[in-house]
Amino acid sequence: MEEGTVPTASEPPPLPYSLHTRKKSIAFFWTIFVVDTLAQPLILYWCLWYLTDLSHNVVFSIVTASLGGVSVFEYFYRLHHLFRKNSRARPLNSRVSWLDFFQINFTILWLILAVELVVGSVPEEPYVRLIAMVLPTVMFYFGIVYLSLDIFRMMGFKAPFRISSTPKGSVMPTALYALIEDVVAVDGGGGQIYRYALRTRYLSSPYFRRMLFEMNCFWSGGSIIFAAAITAVIFTVQENVAFTLGWTLPFAWAIVWTLITIPWVQSDLRREKKAWAENRGQGGIPWVDDISAPTARTRFASVQANVWPWTRDKQSQPPTPSDHAEKISGDVPGPSNGAQDVSNDASSSAPHEASHVADGTYDGATLGTHYAEPTEKLSV
Repeated sequence: MEEGTVPTASEPPPLPYSLHTRKKSIAFFWTIFVVDTLAQPLILYWCLWYLTDLSHNVVFSIVTASLGGVSVFEYFYRLHHLFRKNSRARPLNSRVSWLDFFQINFTILWLILAVELVVGSVPEEPYVRLIAMVLPTVMFYFGIVYLSLDIFRMMGFKAPFRISSTPKGSVMPTALYALIEDVVAVDGGGGQIYRYALRTRYLSSPYFRRMLFEMNCFWSGGSIIFAAAITAVIFTVQENVAFTLGWTLPFAWAIVWTLITIPWVQSDLRREKKAWAENRGQGGIPWVDDISAPTARTRFASVQANVWPWTRDKQSQPPTPSDHAEKISGDVPGPSNGAQDVSNDASSSAPHEASHVADGTYDGATLGTHYAEPTEKLSV
């Protein structure tokens, strides 16, 4: 190999996390969540409203008081794991008091929902339609916030503050990357090992970044559109029907989107692996979140090209090593030195982060060699 060139790999850096080994715990959580967020409010509403003599105000006081048990537990569970001493779940190189991006949004959203529920249930005749807007509000909030993040990314904005493991001043990360990092690291128990592995994959694979961007647009854009449609339904039909649809339609939308997402992601991961095997997986500046980096055609781009043939010529392909060897400067780390840098810009925090990555230490917790050689890939 020519001195100073980037060594090529036959496949993208693996992700040390498997959903297959956690099927029971995932099924248990979502069963409890659906019961708490869907079945419980509907059963209480229909039974107390039509089968008792309780006032409407009391009925909705009971309904709203019973909401969110799982979410409240999850909130404080995450808070404990992020704040505790020697936490292995908090974002990479962040200080002890720093929350991850999901927890920050979780907090803001809970405040919004609390106001919504109080305003809707306090009057003698509750605002049933407003209380039915809880889940559409969640869809609106996350859709707008996460889609805005990717819009700012495409416009070239830098991160105005630390976004999970992405330092302030770095290239704005695609929102789905931050969401996956936070949820798997804290809620899924992947910890900083997973945060590091995901960041390594994210920085080394333009295809992976492109896939996350497209998937984020699919979910965020879809949530905004369908939240607007559900809102229109809620304020059009009768109140009892509005309450029922307000709590059921978001779940129906999420199920459909999930069924579309699973084969989509599986196909893209296969395409990414094939691109790396053909030495087409790495384009742009190595180990940097290069928005303009060329990459192999994703599944979405392939479908788009079939529907609109005139877009085919616009799809760029990354050069192969046979075309030319990519040079790297001394300050752009790669796998050849055994320490893959998770810093992706030349901000003032970059040297600090690089020093931590080099010795595998985050917040005093030595992470060992698990990052360099993760043994288990992410299964969808």
